[in-house]
Amino acid sequence: MNNNDILRRLRYTFDYSDSEMMDIFAKAGDTVSRAVISDWLKKEEDEAFVEIKDVELATFLNGFIILHRGKRDGPQPVAERHLSNNQILRKVKIALQLKDTDMVDIMKLAGTTVSRHEISAFFRKEEQNQYRPCLDQFLRNFFQGLQAKHRPKA
Repeated sequence: MNNNDILRRLRYTFDYSDSEMMDIFAKAGDTVSRAVISDWLKKEEDEAFVEIKDVELATFLNGFIILHRGKRDGPQPVAERHLSNNQILRKVKIALQLKDTDMVDIMKLAGTTVSRHEISAFFRKEEQNQYRPCLDQFLRNFFQGLQAKHRPKA
């Protein structure tokens, strides 16, 4: 999954307008124009398509956390220069205050069965034996389940 897909899926799932997207970036301390957001949301085949960098997606996800949880005391988190699928999953989990059982339920909505232990392996440190990298397919299914939960079909 590329960063643009993640941004598109979050926008669609939570039905954010361009203005709301700009506000989310602003919450994390970044100013992004409507035109830039529009270019990020275009399909790859479009000539105006621009790939969103990891640091820009990390900024959006930090703003997403602030939107849903509020600003934390002290210094605000700095956007990571490189994002892994595990970090993306962690940031969405934090923003939506999801527990392992919530994530299991979300995966069920996507038609995938996972255990709480499998999910907790994504949030361990890489040095630990139980650590497991989050693959694109898992992340794709997670966003599909999130969409089914937050934006069910009419």
